[in-house]
Amino acid sequence: MTSGFNYQEELSKCSTMEDITGPNGLVQRMVKDAIEQILQSEITDYITDEKSKGNTPQRNGTSPKKVKTSYGSIDIDVPRVREGEFEPEVIKKRAVIEEGLEAQIISMYAKGMTVRDIVSHVQALYGIELSPASVSNITDKIMEEAREWYSRTLDGFYPVVFLDAVHYKVREEGRIVTKASYVALGINAEGRKDILGIWIGENEGAKFWLKVCNELKNRGVKDILIACIDGLQGFPDAIKTVFPETRIQLCIIHQIRNTMKYIAYKDSKAFMKDLKRVYGAESEEIAFMNLEAMKDSWKKYRAVVENWQMKWENLSTYFSYGPQIRRLIYTTNTLEGFNRQLRKVTKNKAVFPNDDALRKTLYLTTRDITEKWSMPYRDWGETYGQFIIEFGDRATIA
Repeated sequence: MTSGFNYQEELSKCSTMEDITGPNGLVQRMVKDAIEQILQSEITDYITDEKSKGNTPQRNGTSPKKVKTSYGSIDIDVPRVREGEFEPEVIKKRAVIEEGLEAQIISMYAKGMTVRDIVSHVQALYGIELSPASVSNITDKIMEEAREWYSRTLDGFYPVVFLDAVHYKVREEGRIVTKASYVALGINAEGRKDILGIWIGENEGAKFWLKVCNELKNRGVKDILIACIDGLQGFPDAIKTVFPETRIQLCIIHQIRNTMKYIAYKDSKAFMKDLKRVYGAESEEIAFMNLEAMKDSWKKYRAVVENWQMKWENLSTYFSYGPQIRRLIYTTNTLEGFNRQLRKVTKNKAVFPNDDALRKTLYLTTRDITEKWSMPYRDWGETYGQFIIEFGDRATIA
């Protein structure tokens, strides 16, 4: 049974605390929805078990039951069976749901706790024994929905794709490891943002990025004009293998930040003034000439300047385009804004019990964030016109 209850949509309709916690308020409806899903899972388990014994129970509608909670009584529809004795575990006959259970059900349902954690949590706090299968049927629905989202078909064409990473602590084989969630945010031909995928891994490299690029292609992506990244190791080689015409733009803002870490405070103002003549130049030729001049004027920071020269092919991509495209691609700030919102949700979660728990949390958070993405990128009509001029037929793929 899939819930038709949209928490975010219903929350947006609430204007007072009474709408949230009052009679028939949002919290009561959320509790009703969560409990009834558990009940449906339990009756499914019961029927399956009875059939394995040679019995033939059938569903027989529902019967109403009032459940007392800290937010008042809630009317619950309890499923029934013909020719059988179905006794729900979560709401036993004549039982009262302990105060505070609704908050735990909501938390378990929405935050993606493991089956073991949910069973232990409910047993320890309320003395209610839920079968692991019942809990799995609920949490698996979230994972099934998440898996569908992670593997969904994508558009065939994206003018720009941004890639960056957020790091989390995850428990793995008895130890805590740091894993990166690599996020790909695409802007489609209509100028709308979309999260194309999130991949979890400990180490990046050409092999890892080749897998990511192949997955994007297998999910329908035929062409990406420009990929904007923050120095992801191995990515340029991998994307050139799968999307050979895609151009790479390293984030200028990240490059500047990394550069200034190595500049003494007393030199920072003057060095930054010269560096601005590089990344803010009117053309690539002028920019590179000014960069060459910095090698002579800042000999003590020669290694820093040479780092720019070493990365110049991918740092200078934006010079090839007009101001509209330049503003869009010279930094990964578009994706960083999304990552900041992820961190707000996950900052209190010190360690995720496993990769699935992290995936569920990232999926649920992403779903809530992207629901608000209704508007196209600012000045998209003019910007897309520049893409058509610069890339011709490649920018008009349906």
